[in-house]
Amino acid sequence: MKVSIIGAGNVGATCAQFIAMKGIVSEIVLLDIAEGLAAGKAMDLAQSMPALGFDTIIHPEVSDYSKVANSEVVVVTSGQPRKPGMSREELVAVNVSIVESVVKNAMKHAPNAVFVIVTNPLDTMTLVALKASGLPKNKIIGMGAMLDSNRFRYFLSQKLQKPINEIEAMVIGGHGDTTMIPVKELATYKGIPISELLTDEVFDEVIKETMVGGATLTKHLGTSAWYGPGAAVAELVDAIVNDKKKLLPNSVYLEGEFGIEGICIGVPCIIGKNGVEKIIQIKLTDADLVKLNASAKAINEVNGLI
Repeated sequence: MKVSIIGAGNVGATCAQFIAMKGIVSEIVLLDIAEGLAAGKAMDLAQSMPALGFDTIIHPEVSDYSKVANSEVVVVTSGQPRKPGMSREELVAVNVSIVESVVKNAMKHAPNAVFVIVTNPLDTMTLVALKASGLPKNKIIGMGAMLDSNRFRYFLSQKLQKPINEIEAMVIGGHGDTTMIPVKELATYKGIPISELLTDEVFDEVIKETMVGGATLTKHLGTSAWYGPGAAVAELVDAIVNDKKKLLPNSVYLEGEFGIEGICIGVPCIIGKNGVEKIIQIKLTDADLVKLNASAKAINEVNGLI
């Protein structure tokens, strides 16, 4: 099996690293327009294999899209990363043309692939990819809500002082600092509602920390994060390639679900070999439904720029 990653920067290379280390596929194509970047990253990864015990073949390419042929999944990380003080929305103008070009070129050689979109602003770029590809909506998945959910789990684990893998939590809505919705009612520790373990005041602090989680990392790093996104992509690719039917929150195109249509936004999905196999319309509180509609409105405003 084969996965192609378009964009060999920090995020793309880390996607390749985690996919290889998990043994998800036998081949990875790492493609970038920058001369030497994909080659250097692929070689560096390959030289780590003896110590880490994996042997995935990683092919470095410079803009040769023919190499993505027969890929089960194409991951799109190409685009300008967010810089300190920059909103995801400010990235629209530069990244629309990049995503359109990448998707159209990849489609020529891998028309049956599932596309995973990582480029920001993610919900809008997922819609751009859907339109550029002409694929059915189940084949285009934006990764954002998975990353936000993992960040939610992290901040909950910090407050609870409990292992992060014993905490379940989900974020829906847009992949943006003001548009994401950490769903308080779905957060549990080993089946116990976390609302029973934290005060409302502390829980609200966690929600606020989650919503600025990406911006906080950007401030520290001077650019977008890469370990968290890379790990989320690897989990998503694993669910697709191995047909795991996992329930994961992702940005997908809605046609009336949750009363929303015509945009891509983060909602719970069953992910398998066909991409989005089902959208799960979980019951939301009236307050969260209001937030979800506000999130959809904000995404639609950004979509108006494309």
